[in-house]
Amino acid sequence: MENPIRQTGGAFLTGFLFAVVSCAGREEAPTDEELQSRAVQLADSFIVADTHIDVPFRLREKMEDVSVRTKEGDFDYPRARDGGLDLAFMSIFVPSSYETAGARSLADTLIDMVEGLWKGSPGKFAPAFTVESARSNQQAGRISLPMGMENGSPLEGSLANLKHFYDRGIRYITLTHSKNNHICDSSYDKERRWNGLSPFGVEVVMEMNRLGIMIDVSHISDSTFYQVMRHSVAPVIASHSSCRHFTPGWERNISDDMIRRLAAGGGVVQINFGSAFLTEDLRTKWESGWKNIDKYLEDHKMSRTDEGAEAFIRKYREEHGIGYADITDVVDHIDHVVKLVGVDHVGFGSDFDGVGDSLPTGLKDVSMYPNLIYELLKRGYSEEDARKISGENVLRVWTQVEQVAGRLKGVELAGQTSGL
Repeated sequence: MENPIRQTGGAFLTGFLFAVVSCAGREEAPTDEELQSRAVQLADSFIVADTHIDVPFRLREKMEDVSVRTKEGDFDYPRARDGGLDLAFMSIFVPSSYETAGARSLADTLIDMVEGLWKGSPGKFAPAFTVESARSNQQAGRISLPMGMENGSPLEGSLANLKHFYDRGIRYITLTHSKNNHICDSSYDKERRWNGLSPFGVEVVMEMNRLGIMIDVSHISDSTFYQVMRHSVAPVIASHSSCRHFTPGWERNISDDMIRRLAAGGGVVQINFGSAFLTEDLRTKWESGWKNIDKYLEDHKMSRTDEGAEAFIRKYREEHGIGYADITDVVDHIDHVVKLVGVDHVGFGSDFDGVGDSLPTGLKDVSMYPNLIYELLKRGYSEEDARKISGENVLRVWTQVEQVAGRLKGVELAGQTSGL
Protein backbone atom coordinates (compact mmCIF):
# COMPACT_ATOMS: atom_id res chain seq x y z
CA MET A 1 0.00 0.00 0.00
CA GLU A 2 1.16 3.49 -0.71
CA ASN A 3 2.10 5.90 2.03
CA PRO A 4 -0.20 8.97 2.07
CA ILE A 5 2.56 11.19 3.42
CA ARG A 6 5.00 10.06 0.73
CA GLN A 7 2.36 10.93 -1.88
CA THR A 8 2.65 14.63 -0.93
CA GLY A 9 5.68 14.96 -3.20
CA GLY A 10 8.35 17.62 -2.96
CA ALA A 11 11.88 17.42 -1.67
CA PHE A 12 12.76 16.90 2.00
CA LEU A 13 12.84 20.06 3.99
CA THR A 14 16.31 21.18 4.97
CA GLY A 15 16.92 23.21 8.05
CA PHE A 16 13.29 22.65 9.09
CA LEU A 17 12.17 24.58 12.16
CA PHE A 18 9.09 23.80 14.19
CA ALA A 19 8.50 27.50 14.53
CA VAL A 20 8.70 29.24 11.18
CA VAL A 21 9.68 32.88 11.54
CA SER A 22 7.65 35.17 9.29
CA CYS A 23 9.02 38.29 7.63
CA ALA A 24 7.36 40.33 10.40
CA GLY A 25 9.45 38.47 12.99
CA ARG A 26 6.50 36.53 14.42
CA GLU A 27 6.72 32.78 14.99
CA GLU A 28 4.23 30.76 12.99
CA ALA A 29 3.29 27.12 13.36
CA PRO A 30 4.57 24.82 10.60
CA THR A 31 2.09 24.02 7.87
CA ASP A 32 0.59 20.57 7.53
CA GLU A 33 2.71 19.94 4.44
CA GLU A 34 5.85 20.89 6.36
CA LEU A 35 4.97 18.50 9.17
CA GLN A 36 4.38 15.70 6.67
CA SER A 37 7.69 16.30 4.95
CA ARG A 38 9.51 16.48 8.26
CA ALA A 39 7.96 13.18 9.38
CA VAL A 40 9.32 11.45 6.29
CA GLN A 41 12.75 12.97 6.88
CA LEU A 42 12.78 11.87 10.51
CA ALA A 43 11.71 8.31 9.66
CA ASP A 44 14.64 8.14 7.26
CA SER A 45 17.15 9.63 9.69
CA PHE A 46 16.63 7.86 13.00
CA ILE A 47 16.04 4.22 13.91
CA VAL A 48 12.46 3.06 13.50
CA ALA A 49 11.90 -0.18 15.39
CA ASP A 50 8.86 -2.47 15.44
CA THR A 51 8.96 -5.29 17.96
CA HIS A 52 6.32 -7.57 16.48
CA ILE A 53 5.91 -8.48 12.80
CA ASP A 54 4.51 -11.90 11.92
CA VAL A 55 6.29 -12.44 8.60
CA PRO A 56 7.65 -15.96 9.29
CA PHE A 57 4.27 -17.55 9.99
CA ARG A 58 2.75 -15.65 7.07
CA LEU A 59 5.40 -17.13 4.76
CA ARG A 60 4.86 -20.57 6.23
CA GLU A 61 1.21 -20.30 5.22
CA LYS A 62 2.00 -18.87 1.76
CA MET A 63 5.56 -18.31 0.56
CA GLU A 64 6.39 -14.96 -1.04
CA ASP A 65 9.64 -13.17 -1.82
CA VAL A 66 9.57 -10.27 0.63
CA SER A 67 12.82 -8.86 -0.74
CA VAL A 68 10.63 -7.37 -3.49
CA ARG A 69 7.19 -5.77 -3.42
CA THR A 70 4.50 -8.36 -2.68
CA LYS A 71 0.82 -8.40 -3.54
CA GLU A 72 -0.20 -9.61 -0.09
CA GLY A 73 0.81 -9.09 3.50
CA ASP A 74 1.89 -6.02 5.45
CA PHE A 75 5.68 -6.33 5.08
CA ASP A 76 8.20 -6.41 2.27
CA TYR A 77 11.54 -4.69 1.66
CA PRO A 78 10.36 -1.88 -0.65
CA ARG A 79 7.53 -0.87 1.67
CA ALA A 80 9.77 -1.14 4.74
CA ARG A 81 12.25 1.18 3.01
CA ASP A 82 9.42 3.60 2.19
CA GLY A 83 8.45 3.61 5.85
CA GLY A 84 11.96 4.12 7.20
CA LEU A 85 11.84 0.81 9.10
CA ASP A 86 15.29 -0.20 10.36
CA LEU A 87 14.65 -2.81 13.05
CA ALA A 88 11.91 -5.37 12.36
CA PHE A 89 11.56 -8.04 15.02
CA MET A 90 10.45 -11.19 13.23
CA SER A 91 7.94 -13.10 15.35
CA ILE A 92 8.74 -16.79 15.72
CA PHE A 93 5.12 -17.64 16.43
CA VAL A 94 4.33 -21.12 17.72
CA PRO A 95 0.59 -21.77 18.22
CA SER A 96 -0.57 -23.03 21.59
CA SER A 97 -1.62 -26.34 20.01
CA TYR A 98 2.09 -27.22 19.80
CA GLU A 99 2.50 -27.22 23.59
CA THR A 100 2.35 -31.01 23.74
CA ALA A 101 4.49 -31.84 20.69
CA GLY A 102 6.51 -30.29 17.88
CA ALA A 103 7.07 -26.80 19.32
CA ARG A 104 10.87 -26.70 19.19
CA SER A 105 10.89 -28.17 15.69
CA LEU A 106 8.45 -25.54 14.38
CA ALA A 107 10.41 -22.72 16.02
CA ASP A 108 13.65 -23.92 14.42
CA THR A 109 11.92 -24.12 11.03
CA LEU A 110 10.73 -20.51 11.32
CA ILE A 111 14.18 -19.34 12.45
CA ASP A 112 15.64 -21.09 9.40
CA MET A 113 13.19 -19.09 7.30
CA VAL A 114 14.36 -15.77 8.78
CA GLU A 115 17.98 -16.77 8.26
CA GLY A 116 17.05 -17.43 4.64
CA LEU A 117 15.84 -13.84 4.30
CA TRP A 118 19.13 -12.22 5.30
CA LYS A 119 21.29 -14.84 3.57
CA GLY A 120 19.26 -14.54 0.37
CA SER A 121 19.28 -10.73 0.34
CA PRO A 122 22.40 -9.65 2.26
CA GLY A 123 22.27 -6.13 0.83
CA LYS A 124 18.74 -5.63 2.10
CA PHE A 125 18.33 -7.66 5.31
CA ALA A 126 20.77 -8.50 8.09
CA PRO A 127 20.81 -10.38 11.40
CA ALA A 128 20.92 -8.38 14.62
CA PHE A 129 21.96 -10.26 17.73
CA THR A 130 23.05 -7.13 19.62
CA VAL A 131 22.09 -3.47 19.80
CA GLU A 132 25.49 -2.60 18.36
CA SER A 133 24.84 -4.76 15.28
CA ALA A 134 21.39 -3.19 14.84
CA ARG A 135 22.93 0.29 14.80
CA SER A 136 25.67 -0.81 12.39
CA ASN A 137 23.09 -2.29 10.04
CA GLN A 138 21.15 0.97 10.02
CA GLN A 139 24.27 2.93 9.14
CA ALA A 140 24.95 0.46 6.31
CA GLY A 141 21.42 0.86 4.98
CA ARG A 142 20.26 -2.67 5.79
CA ILE A 143 17.08 -3.65 7.64
CA SER A 144 17.81 -5.65 10.79
CA LEU A 145 15.75 -8.76 11.38
CA PRO A 146 16.18 -9.71 15.04
CA MET A 147 13.82 -12.37 16.32
CA GLY A 148 11.34 -12.67 19.17
CA MET A 149 9.70 -15.98 20.03
CA GLU A 150 5.93 -15.69 20.52
CA ASN A 151 5.09 -18.47 22.99
CA GLY A 152 7.59 -20.27 25.20
CA SER A 153 6.32 -23.76 24.33
CA PRO A 154 9.46 -24.50 22.24
CA LEU A 155 11.50 -24.58 25.45
CA GLU A 156 9.82 -27.93 26.12
CA GLY A 157 10.77 -27.84 29.81
CA SER A 158 14.50 -27.44 29.25
CA LEU A 159 16.75 -24.49 30.06
CA ALA A 160 19.20 -25.99 27.55
CA ASN A 161 16.62 -25.21 24.87
CA LEU A 162 16.56 -21.61 26.10
CA LYS A 163 20.30 -21.40 25.44
CA HIS A 164 19.76 -23.10 22.08
CA PHE A 165 17.32 -20.40 20.99
CA TYR A 166 19.51 -17.61 22.33
CA ASP A 167 22.37 -18.97 20.24
CA ARG A 168 20.06 -19.00 17.21
CA GLY A 169 19.26 -15.31 17.68
CA ILE A 170 16.09 -15.13 19.78
CA ARG A 171 16.24 -11.87 21.71
CA TYR A 172 12.83 -11.81 23.38
CA ILE A 173 10.33 -14.45 24.36
CA THR A 174 6.59 -13.95 24.86
CA LEU A 175 6.17 -16.44 27.67
CA THR A 176 2.90 -17.90 26.40
CA HIS A 177 0.20 -17.26 23.82
CA SER A 178 -3.54 -18.03 23.84
CA LYS A 179 -3.42 -20.93 26.31
CA ASN A 180 -1.62 -21.71 29.54
CA ASN A 181 1.63 -23.57 28.95
CA HIS A 182 4.32 -25.17 31.10
CA ILE A 183 5.81 -21.73 31.85
CA CYS A 184 2.82 -19.61 32.91
CA ASP A 185 -0.84 -18.69 32.53
CA SER A 186 -2.28 -16.88 29.52
CA SER A 187 -4.55 -13.83 29.61
CA TYR A 188 -6.87 -15.61 27.15
CA ASP A 189 -7.24 -18.84 29.13
CA LYS A 190 -10.16 -18.92 31.59
CA GLU A 191 -8.47 -21.70 33.57
CA ARG A 192 -5.56 -20.56 35.74
CA ARG A 193 -3.26 -23.57 35.90
CA TRP A 194 -0.41 -21.93 37.83
CA ASN A 195 -1.96 -18.70 39.10
CA GLY A 196 1.04 -17.02 37.51
CA LEU A 197 4.42 -18.57 36.75
CA SER A 198 5.08 -22.28 37.08
CA PRO A 199 8.16 -23.34 39.08
CA PHE A 200 9.91 -23.88 35.76
CA GLY A 201 8.69 -20.46 34.64
CA VAL A 202 10.52 -18.82 37.55
CA GLU A 203 13.71 -20.54 36.38
CA VAL A 204 13.05 -19.35 32.83
CA VAL A 205 12.76 -15.72 33.93
CA MET A 206 16.04 -15.86 35.82
CA GLU A 207 17.83 -17.66 32.99
CA MET A 208 16.54 -15.16 30.44
CA ASN A 209 18.07 -12.43 32.59
CA ARG A 210 21.35 -14.34 32.70
CA LEU A 211 21.49 -14.98 28.96
CA GLY A 212 20.31 -11.53 27.87
CA ILE A 213 16.89 -12.36 26.41
CA MET A 214 14.18 -9.73 26.89
CA ILE A 215 11.08 -10.95 28.74
CA ASP A 216 7.87 -10.13 26.88
CA VAL A 217 4.79 -9.74 29.07
CA SER A 218 2.26 -9.57 26.21
CA HIS A 219 -0.32 -12.39 26.30
CA ILE A 220 0.34 -13.38 29.91
CA SER A 221 -2.19 -13.16 32.75
CA ASP A 222 -2.07 -10.32 35.26
CA SER A 223 -0.85 -12.60 38.04
CA THR A 224 1.94 -13.84 35.77
CA PHE A 225 2.91 -10.24 35.01
CA TYR A 226 3.33 -9.29 38.66
CA GLN A 227 5.35 -12.43 39.38
CA VAL A 228 7.61 -11.71 36.41
CA MET A 229 8.19 -8.21 37.76
CA ARG A 230 9.13 -9.62 41.16
CA HIS A 231 11.63 -12.11 39.76
CA SER A 232 13.23 -10.22 36.85
CA VAL A 233 16.24 -8.05 37.60
CA ALA A 234 16.21 -6.67 34.05
CA PRO A 235 13.56 -4.39 32.48
CA VAL A 236 10.83 -6.11 30.48
CA ILE A 237 8.85 -5.29 27.36
CA ALA A 238 5.26 -5.69 26.24
CA SER A 239 6.12 -6.35 22.59
CA HIS A 240 2.61 -5.88 21.16
CA SER A 241 0.09 -4.72 23.75
CA SER A 242 -2.08 -1.63 23.99
CA CYS A 243 -3.73 0.12 26.96
CA ARG A 244 -6.56 -1.51 28.90
CA HIS A 245 -7.79 1.96 29.74
CA PHE A 246 -9.47 1.98 26.29
CA THR A 247 -10.71 -1.65 26.48
CA PRO A 248 -11.89 -2.00 30.10
CA GLY A 249 -11.67 -5.49 31.52
CA TRP A 250 -9.80 -7.01 28.57
CA GLU A 251 -6.81 -8.72 30.13
CA ARG A 252 -4.89 -9.00 26.85
CA ASN A 253 -4.18 -5.24 27.03
CA ILE A 254 -2.08 -3.83 29.84
CA SER A 255 -3.61 -1.95 32.78
CA ASP A 256 -2.53 1.44 34.12
CA ASP A 257 -1.07 -0.12 37.25
CA MET A 258 0.89 -2.59 35.15
CA ILE A 259 2.18 0.21 32.93
CA ARG A 260 3.41 2.05 36.04
CA ARG A 261 5.06 -1.10 37.40
CA LEU A 262 6.68 -1.91 34.06
CA ALA A 263 8.01 1.64 33.72
CA ALA A 264 9.33 1.66 37.29
CA GLY A 265 11.50 -1.27 36.27
CA GLY A 266 12.70 0.58 33.17
CA GLY A 267 10.53 -1.30 30.66
CA VAL A 268 8.58 -0.25 27.58
CA VAL A 269 5.06 -0.82 26.20
CA GLN A 270 5.05 -1.37 22.43
CA ILE A 271 1.59 -0.39 21.18
CA ASN A 272 -0.34 -2.94 19.09
CA PHE A 273 -1.96 -1.44 15.95
CA GLY A 274 -4.82 -3.97 15.64
CA SER A 275 -8.23 -2.22 15.68
CA ALA A 276 -9.60 -4.57 18.34
CA PHE A 277 -6.77 -3.47 20.67
CA LEU A 278 -7.57 0.21 20.26
CA THR A 279 -11.28 0.81 20.95
CA GLU A 280 -13.85 -1.01 23.06
CA ASP A 281 -16.49 -0.82 20.34
CA LEU A 282 -14.32 -2.59 17.79
CA ARG A 283 -13.01 -5.06 20.34
CA THR A 284 -16.51 -6.26 21.25
CA LYS A 285 -17.58 -6.37 17.59
CA TRP A 286 -14.55 -8.43 16.66
CA GLU A 287 -14.93 -10.75 19.64
CA SER A 288 -18.50 -11.71 18.73
CA GLY A 289 -17.70 -11.62 15.02
CA TRP A 290 -14.86 -14.10 15.21
CA LYS A 291 -17.01 -16.57 17.13
CA ASN A 292 -19.54 -16.58 14.30
CA ILE A 293 -16.88 -16.57 11.59
CA ASP A 294 -14.94 -19.45 13.12
CA LYS A 295 -18.12 -21.48 13.55
CA TYR A 296 -18.90 -21.00 9.84
CA LEU A 297 -15.35 -21.95 8.84
CA GLU A 298 -15.39 -25.03 11.06
CA ASP A 299 -18.69 -26.17 9.58
CA HIS A 300 -17.30 -25.72 6.06
CA LYS A 301 -13.89 -27.25 6.87
CA MET A 302 -12.00 -24.06 6.03
CA SER A 303 -9.14 -22.12 7.63
CA ARG A 304 -9.00 -18.33 7.97
CA THR A 305 -6.42 -18.05 5.20
CA ASP A 306 -8.39 -19.96 2.55
CA GLU A 307 -9.51 -17.85 -0.40
CA GLY A 308 -13.18 -18.60 0.23
CA ALA A 309 -12.75 -17.84 3.92
CA GLU A 310 -11.25 -14.43 3.22
CA ALA A 311 -14.20 -13.55 0.98
CA PHE A 312 -16.65 -14.67 3.68
CA ILE A 313 -14.85 -12.62 6.34
CA ARG A 314 -14.96 -9.49 4.17
CA LYS A 315 -18.68 -9.99 3.53
CA TYR A 316 -19.36 -10.60 7.23
CA ARG A 317 -17.52 -7.41 8.19
CA GLU A 318 -19.49 -5.34 5.72
CA GLU A 319 -22.84 -6.79 6.76
CA HIS A 320 -22.17 -6.33 10.48
CA GLY A 321 -20.52 -2.91 10.33
CA ILE A 322 -17.14 -3.98 11.69
CA GLY A 323 -14.93 -1.11 10.62
CA TYR A 324 -11.43 0.06 11.40
CA ALA A 325 -9.81 2.16 14.06
CA ASP A 326 -7.89 5.24 12.97
CA ILE A 327 -4.22 6.10 13.28
CA THR A 328 -5.21 8.75 15.82
CA ASP A 329 -6.44 5.93 18.09
CA VAL A 330 -2.89 4.54 18.14
CA VAL A 331 -1.59 7.96 19.14
CA ASP A 332 -4.24 8.10 21.89
CA HIS A 333 -2.67 4.97 23.37
CA ILE A 334 0.81 6.46 23.09
CA ASP A 335 -0.46 9.64 24.77
CA HIS A 336 -1.96 7.59 27.58
CA VAL A 337 1.32 5.85 28.37
CA VAL A 338 3.23 9.13 28.18
CA LYS A 339 0.81 10.84 30.58
CA LEU A 340 1.11 7.93 33.02
CA VAL A 341 4.86 7.30 33.03
CA GLY A 342 6.63 9.60 30.55
CA VAL A 343 7.89 9.42 27.01
CA ASP A 344 10.68 6.90 27.74
CA HIS A 345 8.37 3.90 28.08
CA VAL A 346 6.36 3.52 24.87
CA GLY A 347 7.02 2.42 21.28
CA PHE A 348 5.69 0.55 18.24
CA GLY A 349 4.64 -3.12 18.30
CA SER A 350 2.36 -3.21 15.27
CA ASP A 351 1.48 -6.90 14.96
CA PHE A 352 1.72 -6.45 11.18
CA ASP A 353 0.87 -9.71 9.39
CA GLY A 354 -0.60 -10.95 12.69
CA VAL A 355 -3.92 -9.13 13.07
CA GLY A 356 -5.30 -9.74 9.60
CA ASP A 357 -7.57 -7.17 8.00
CA SER A 358 -7.99 -5.11 11.16
CA LEU A 359 -5.29 -2.47 10.86
CA PRO A 360 -6.32 1.15 11.37
CA THR A 361 -6.82 3.73 8.66
CA GLY A 362 -3.45 5.32 7.95
CA LEU A 363 -1.40 2.37 9.29
CA LYS A 364 -2.08 -0.46 6.88
CA ASP A 365 1.50 -1.66 6.34
CA VAL A 366 5.17 -0.99 7.03
CA SER A 367 5.35 1.94 4.60
CA MET A 368 3.27 4.07 6.95
CA TYR A 369 5.44 4.76 10.01
CA PRO A 370 5.93 8.36 8.74
CA ASN A 371 2.17 8.82 9.10
CA LEU A 372 2.51 7.94 12.78
CA ILE A 373 5.48 10.25 13.29
CA TYR A 374 3.49 13.01 11.58
CA GLU A 375 0.60 12.48 14.02
CA LEU A 376 3.04 12.69 16.94
CA LEU A 377 4.50 15.96 15.65
CA LYS A 378 1.01 17.28 15.02
CA ARG A 379 0.14 16.70 18.68
CA GLY A 380 3.17 18.63 19.83
CA TYR A 381 5.70 15.87 20.46
CA SER A 382 9.25 17.05 19.93
CA GLU A 383 11.63 15.45 17.45
CA GLU A 384 13.51 13.92 20.37
CA ASP A 385 10.25 12.48 21.72
CA ALA A 386 9.48 11.00 18.30
CA ARG A 387 12.99 9.53 18.12
CA LYS A 388 12.54 7.80 21.48
CA ILE A 389 9.08 6.45 20.68
CA SER A 390 10.08 5.29 17.19
CA GLY A 391 12.92 3.10 18.37
CA GLU A 392 15.33 4.42 20.97
CA ASN A 393 13.18 3.39 23.93
CA VAL A 394 13.22 -0.29 23.05
CA LEU A 395 16.91 -0.10 22.11
CA ARG A 396 17.58 1.31 25.59
CA VAL A 397 15.77 -1.63 27.18
CA TRP A 398 17.61 -4.12 24.98
CA THR A 399 20.91 -2.46 25.97
CA GLN A 400 20.03 -2.69 29.66
CA VAL A 401 19.11 -6.38 29.28
CA GLU A 402 22.51 -6.98 27.65
CA GLN A 403 24.21 -5.13 30.52
CA VAL A 404 22.35 -7.11 33.19
CA ALA A 405 23.37 -10.34 31.48
CA GLY A 406 26.98 -9.18 31.42
CA ARG A 407 26.92 -8.44 35.15
CA LEU A 408 25.26 -11.74 36.02
CA LYS A 409 27.75 -13.69 33.95
CA GLY A 410 30.56 -11.72 35.59
CA VAL A 411 29.29 -12.62 39.06
CA GLU A 412 28.94 -16.24 38.00
CA LEU A 413 32.47 -16.32 36.62
CA ALA A 414 33.86 -14.68 39.74
CA GLY A 415 32.09 -17.29 41.86
CA GLN A 416 33.56 -20.12 39.81
CA THR A 417 37.07 -18.60 39.99
CA SER A 418 36.92 -18.17 43.75
CA GLY A 419 35.63 -21.70 44.20
CA LEU A 420 32.32 -20.55 45.71
